[in-house]
Amino acid sequence: MCSAGRSMVLRAAAVAAATLAVAAGAMAQAYPTKPIRIIALSSPGSGPDIMGRLIGNKFTEAWGQQTIVDTRPGATGRIGAEIGAKAAPDGHTLVIVTSQAVIVSVLYEKTLTYNLSRDFAPIGMLATTPFLLVVHPSVPARSIKALVALAKARPGQLYYGSGGSGSPPHLSAEIFRSMTGIDILHVPYKGVTPAMVDTMAGEVQMLISVIPAVLPAVKSGKVRPLGVTSTARSPLVPDIPPIADTVPGYEFIGWYSLVAPANTPAPVIGKLNAELTKALKTPEFRDRILALGAVPHGSTPQELGAYIKAQSEKMRKAIVDSGTKAE
Repeated sequence: MCSAGRSMVLRAAAVAAATLAVAAGAMAQAYPTKPIRIIALSSPGSGPDIMGRLIGNKFTEAWGQQTIVDTRPGATGRIGAEIGAKAAPDGHTLVIVTSQAVIVSVLYEKTLTYNLSRDFAPIGMLATTPFLLVVHPSVPARSIKALVALAKARPGQLYYGSGGSGSPPHLSAEIFRSMTGIDILHVPYKGVTPAMVDTMAGEVQMLISVIPAVLPAVKSGKVRPLGVTSTARSPLVPDIPPIADTVPGYEFIGWYSLVAPANTPAPVIGKLNAELTKALKTPEFRDRILALGAVPHGSTPQELGAYIKAQSEKMRKAIVDSGTKAE
């Protein structure tokens, strides 16, 4: 092709790109043009459902369009995620994604019809949920350092409960075990509640769980808290030090974030992120999140995308190390 021809092609491409940019910008200005559906990959009344309603109310206040939360709890959230991935990329269908969704995407990646990183466009983080490591009062350790020393002195003699193989309490303990080199044994339960009951009874010595699930037992003295799984102290339990103070680099937190189908125009993503960021700065919104046992935590779309990828690799290693299989 001659230089004149190449120049014409480049000019045509530039015009096309500019036209698309103008169209996308106009779409963002008009957005939303109809009710917004937020898919929560869990049952009504769950954390994702409530988070969806909180941010949905803020969107309705800002733009005047109704926001509907669509709970889809089937198949550990895979059904709802598949619906979200296949929705029109126009910003009118959004999905509340949690740390559990990352675990599911790693465990079932060979059979899933979607890919969490490829088929969704990140909008922003909503909140994080630190976990708390607790032990039965009969355990002599009163710090993470003492617990590690005790476990090394008694290899294979300490048991920890979880809400089931592949659950966040299981993988958080597996990462702790791997990073400290201790030999502790896993006892899976059908949910964190029976695991908590047996920890209080001393049937198992240790449990890592979300703070709201264990806080009543902590306050009643039925279990002893040793460390939070976030890298900094949590406002939910400010007196408890991070496990990372003793085990550098250790972190395991739950989180809630908002995503859209892939190829949703960047200006629409930006408009959603701006409103989410604005909501996270209001005291009322932050107080509602704290009441759920979560900590308000925003991000840019780029930061969320990088975080999901990093978490996927972290969960992949924990799942492989623990020998967890999809059920």
